[in-house]
Amino acid sequence: MDVQKVTLRKMTPSEYEVATEHREAETARELGKLMPQELARERAHQGTAQYLPDGLDTAGHHLVVAENGSGEVVGTAWIGPDPHQASTGTASSAWLYDLHVFAQFRRRGYGSAILAAAEELVAHEGKTSLNLNVLGDNEGAIAMYQRNGYGVSSMYLSKSVQR
Repeated sequence: MDVQKVTLRKMTPSEYEVATEHREAETARELGKLMPQELARERAHQGTAQYLPDGLDTAGHHLVVAENGSGEVVGTAWIGPDPHQASTGTASSAWLYDLHVFAQFRRRGYGSAILAAAEELVAHEGKTSLNLNVLGDNEGAIAMYQRNGYGVSSMYLSKSVQR
C-alpha cells in the first residue's frame, strides 16, 4: 500500500452540514442497537449540540476535511479537547471525535494519513497525546489505529441479557 499524505483544512459550512448529518446518522445507527431509533437520533443530535455549541466555529475544535495531493477531498475529521480532561483543568491531550474516509478512498492508506495529520496538528498545539474511542466491532478501524501505534487504554464491555 502506498503511503498517502493529506492536507487538512477547515470545513466549509456546507461540508460541515454534510459531515454532521453523516456522523449523527452513524451515531444513531449504533445507539439504535441499544434503544428505540427515535431516541437514538435525538441523542446523536444532543451530542452535537453539547460538544459543538457553536457548530463549525466552536472554540478549540477542528472540523476539517482532508485533501490528497490531487486536491480531492478524501475524508473528514473532528479533533478537539479531550472531554475526560475538561473537568480537571488539564489540557495535555486532544480527542479524535470522528475520522471518516469516504467510501471510494477506503483501504488506500487515507485513514492513516488523516490520523498522522491530526497528530501533527495537536502536537503543534502542544498536546502530548491524541485519544479516541472506537466501537469494538469496527475491526477495520481498530486494526488501522493499532498499525499507527494506538493501544487500548481502557475497555468497556457489554452483554445483552434478556428474560
